[in-house]
Amino acid sequence: MFVIELSLKLSPMPVAVQRKDLADAQSLYESVRQALEGSGPRVLELTCEKDPDKRVSLLSSEVVAVQLFEKTASGSGSKRPGFSFES
Repeated sequence: MFVIELSLKLSPMPVAVQRKDLADAQSLYESVRQALEGSGPRVLELTCEKDPDKRVSLLSSEVVAVQLFEKTASGSGSKRPGFSFES
């Protein structure tokens, strides 16, 4: 399982969607990245693979970062992907 996680301006919680296949996850990651590079805000619509009726739409101008990582089966206590401060 692969997770595409979007960090949003002024929001402490990221928006994340999952994809079963790496190719699907990479495709979604690339489409979000291209929306960030484009001129002017665009509406991004993310859907759930399991339930296609579940959707979320957001403006590309509100996305600060996007990351793609593989979800592991390990329990809590594992290091979170991306950049973080250790306390």
